[in-house]
Order: sequence, then structure tokens, then C-alpha cells
Amino acid sequence: MMHRRTATVQRILGLLIAGASLMMVPPLFVSLWYEDGTASIFLLSAVALLLTGSVIFLPVRKVQEELRLRDGFLIVAVCWISLALVGALPFLLLEQPDISYVDALFESMSGLTTTGATILTNIDDLPRGILYYRQQLQWLGGLGIVVLAVAILPMLRIGGMQLYRAETPGPLKDSKLTPRITETAKALWLIYLGITVTCALAYWLGGMTLFDAVGHAFSTVAIGGMSTHDAGFAWFDSPTLEMIAIFFMVVAGVNFAIHFTSWKRASAQPYFHDPELKLYAGLLLGFAILITIALYLNGSYGSIAESARYASFQVVSVMTTTGYSTADFSLWPGFIPIMLICIAFIGGCAGSTCGGMKVIRVMLLYRQAIREIQRLIHPHAVFPVKIGGRKTPPSVMDAVWGFFFLYVSSFVMITIALNGVGVDPVTAYAAAAACITNLGPGLGDVSSNYASLNSTAKLILSFAMLMGRLEIFTLLVLFTPAFWRN
Repeated sequence: MMHRRTATVQRILGLLIAGASLMMVPPLFVSLWYEDGTASIFLLSAVALLLTGSVIFLPVRKVQEELRLRDGFLIVAVCWISLALVGALPFLLLEQPDISYVDALFESMSGLTTTGATILTNIDDLPRGILYYRQQLQWLGGLGIVVLAVAILPMLRIGGMQLYRAETPGPLKDSKLTPRITETAKALWLIYLGITVTCALAYWLGGMTLFDAVGHAFSTVAIGGMSTHDAGFAWFDSPTLEMIAIFFMVVAGVNFAIHFTSWKRASAQPYFHDPELKLYAGLLLGFAILITIALYLNGSYGSIAESARYASFQVVSVMTTTGYSTADFSLWPGFIPIMLICIAFIGGCAGSTCGGMKVIRVMLLYRQAIREIQRLIHPHAVFPVKIGGRKTPPSVMDAVWGFFFLYVSSFVMITIALNGVGVDPVTAYAAAAACITNLGPGLGDVSSNYASLNSTAKLILSFAMLMGRLEIFTLLVLFTPAFWRN
């Protein structure tokens, strides 16, 4: 007899895969509208997912078992991997370009994890249905398909909080916006949807076509960075659109709990009292000024205004790990390219759609480091680490230090692994950084796309993207023997 918990995991997985057939419906209609010849691809993919999900779900459809937290970790990891595997199907079925399954998986994983790295070239010539599908993948992955499932599938009757805590990024996972987890997930998605619609409208009014406006709203709010054009955001060459993008990238990088609180109170006050948000804004402004000055002094652009235009866009894009580009920053002089890659490690606020380590963790690590220096001077004094006037519990500090160690160690090991399979050192460093932070564009051979890498390197980077999206712990805990003991 199958273990009931294993059966519960199988039941949820089957439902999710069957439900994933619905994500093929919008691109199917887009394909029919533009008559691009890919409608059969999405129809076939939808049928395949529905049948596969049903085969997995039906044998265990009557199993009801309350989940433990460890089950939440397993379900989240399995669901993300499974969705990336099945999400690759439309790319694989494309006749032109004819790509391998590894390439299709890389593209699917990049979209769902909102990394924005791509192996596709000649994007402008791709069918509209496929272009829309790439953008939609990012949007669905932005706040988490698992949170969406918890929001709209309460009939699962499993421990929703276990899934939410396992999937939601950031160190503050125990805080709920509403008393019920289902209501929390719905609230997050309504805010997410509202920001996306507003962003699409702004892009459209700013001069984009409706198709481009919707596609870029998806990738902006999801912090994905994929575009419907080979040249990316640079294709538009519009200061107005760049300002709109900067605004919405910054908004998407803010903790969604603050958006919710502000909306609930009908007040902007919560934005001015959050210490993480203050540091986030300060870092964006500081880095933008620094790189503006560096670009101007190096003669990259003719004026301070032009330097500020490109520097501001790139700093916001990189620190929020969106990955849009209005210029090839890998060609910028001096320390700038390396510094931008390093900025991506900071990321946005906890509870946002950004990648990276998150500003709150960087803040805690900095204050802990200052405390250790103070202890050297005053060994017997007590110096609590405080955020917003509140003392940080030791358990949170322990978790942050553990995360930092695993994050840096994982980055180093991925870099070494890439170098070991034939990737040159600069490209290996940049690709590992760009994928584990969910940034997308890197340096060297991956400054524009990842098509030139070998299949082994792409699989390693696909794993790196998932590690970054699930914030290391959720994935690595599955590799510990203690996790599998009863």
C-alpha cells in the first residue's frame, strides 16, 4: 500500500499538471488571433498535460492527509520542477527553430523562475503565440504558481500554510496578511494583477503596441526581463517607456505585504516606515549616481543627462534582477560590469518578486558585522541587532547566516562546475551569478543569450535558477538524510 503522504504529494502534483493545461489556453487564442500557425502546438500541449495530470491524480483522488512543513518543501520543489518540464513542451514542438529538449527546458525554467535568460535568437521572427507564452510563463512564476494554486484550489484541503511558507521568498514567511492562508494568497494575486494591468496600460499609453505592452507588463511586474524583441527594451529607444519601466520595476521590488497594507489602509504611510524599503531606495539611488558619474567620466556618453538615463535604468533593472537592458552593459568600461553583477546579489525586498539575497538579509548581515566590531572594543557589552526599533531574534540571525553561507557556497560550486564542463572563467562566473540571482543577462558569452553553452552547462544553470527562485533552503533540504526519515 502506498504511503498516504506520498499519495497526497502525487494527488497535488496531478492536479497541478492537469491545471497547467489551462496556461496553454491564452497563447492558443493569441495564436488563432494572429494566425501564426502554432495553435495546434498549444492544443496538443494542453491535451497532453490534462491527460498526464489525470493519470497521476485519479489513482489517489480520494486520499486526504494533512501536510507537515517538510511535505510542503517536497511538493513545492516537485511542482516547480514538473512545471518546468511540462512547460517546455511548446518550445520543443516548434518546427522553427528546432531546439533540443534541454534547450526547451532551459527556456521554460528561465521563464517560470523569472530569470529571463534565453537560448532563443531571432526573437522578432518567432510566432506571436510563442512570444506571448514566454511572457506569460514569467508572469505565472512571478509570485509563485503554488501560491496561486493555494488561492484558487481550496478544495485541495491540505495544509496551505505549509505550501505558502515553503514557496514564498524571504526570511519573514510567518507573517500573514489575512487570517486565512487562502485569503492571503488571493490578496497577493489581486495586488499582483492590479499592478500588471496598470503597467500594461502605462506602456500602451507610452507608445507600445497592445501586444508589446501586455508582454512587457508581464515580464516587468514578474521581474522576468524577457522581451518580445531581440534587442530587448533597447528596441523601443524611448525615455518615456524607460521611466515607466523603472517605476514598475521599483514597485515590483517592494514587499507585497506593504502594498497590501497601504491599499487596505488607503494610505501611503506604510511605505515611509519600513526600514528595508528605505535602504532599498537608498541603494538604488546611490548606485545610480555612482554609475552615472563613472559613465560620464569614462566618456561613454556625451552628457550627465544621457549617462543618468542609461545608468539609472540598468541599476534598477539589475538590482531588482529584472534583466532588461537599454545598452550592453558588458561593454561598459572599468569596474561597472562587475559591479552591476554584484548588485544583483543584493536583490529587492523580501516578499517581492525579485531574486537575489534580499535587502533585509543584507541589512541584518551588515548590522551583525558592526555588532561584532563593537564587541571587540567592548567585550562585555550587549549590542542587540535591531530592525525598525525591534530586536531581531537569534533564530532569524542564525537563519540569515546559514542562508548566506549556502548562497555563496552554491554560487562558487556552480561557477566551478561550469568551468569544469568547458565554460571559460568569466562566462562561468557571470552565468552562475546571473542564474542564481535570477538576473538573466551576464558577461562574456552570455551577455546577450545562452545559446552557445553546451547542454551540461544549461542543465547546471537550470538547477541554479531553481535554487535562486526557491531561495536555496527549500531545494537543498531535500538532499539531507534527516529530511527523509520519519
